[in-house]
Amino acid sequence: MGKKGSGNDLMTFGGHLEVFRQIIFRIIGVGGVVSAGVFCFKDATWGMLLAPSEWDFVTYRWIERVARAMGMDGFRIPEFHVKLIATDLSSQFMTHLTTSVYLGALVASPYILYELFRFVSPALFENERKSSVKAIVAVYALFIAGLLLSYYVLFPLSFRFLGTYRVSERVESTITLDSYVGTFVTLALLMGVVFQLPVVSFVLGKMGVVDASMLSKYRKHAFLAILTVAAVITPGQDIPSLALVSLPLYLLYELSILIVGRWGRRRAGM
Repeated sequence: MGKKGSGNDLMTFGGHLEVFRQIIFRIIGVGGVVSAGVFCFKDATWGMLLAPSEWDFVTYRWIERVARAMGMDGFRIPEFHVKLIATDLSSQFMTHLTTSVYLGALVASPYILYELFRFVSPALFENERKSSVKAIVAVYALFIAGLLLSYYVLFPLSFRFLGTYRVSERVESTITLDSYVGTFVTLALLMGVVFQLPVVSFVLGKMGVVDASMLSKYRKHAFLAILTVAAVITPGQDIPSLALVSLPLYLLYELSILIVGRWGRRRAGM
């Protein structure tokens, strides 16, 4: 094993707290500056956030191309229009403010991870440091992939169905801005967490809870479960939409099998 760093090893507990305090201040400072920048670029920010609510969003054009590739030449997604409203006097300003903080934290997240890792890395052995870097990169990349899937697939399809669903023609849907942003953030975080499946599988594999043969054995069950989840996520949608949601989730399961299998072979010395 490599040696631990020598700089922070000689520091007192109070010294570590002082270093951590400085890191927190730097993180808050950078996050605040980025959030302020996001807040100032209101038109660009909200143009991006509200784009999935439009009937001509890029995802619907993708779905039409997929449908044509599958032989459904006459398939077209009809236009829809859902009105967004603000019911409180300060709701638009407060939503703009809180959303800027969320986006600022997301944009500044690489720097935040760097600062936190730099704080704990002196206490790690060299091999632990390298493994930690790989783990952080994998978790972050999968989280961003989950956010992108939510933005381009899950949220637009869910908004289109739920926003246009009517129990009666006499009832017109008007969605509040708070509801829109809340659902947007919730689905994004949900997909970011779901996309950690390969990492969770790897950890469970190292603990001996699962192995590649077990995951392969239940592949069909996992596929049915993924289809069920995708059908719930995209209620009332078409086959191309269902495929756009279920395919990435199933590929994550297959990736988990490969990762756990590779780990098992390395542990066995193969």
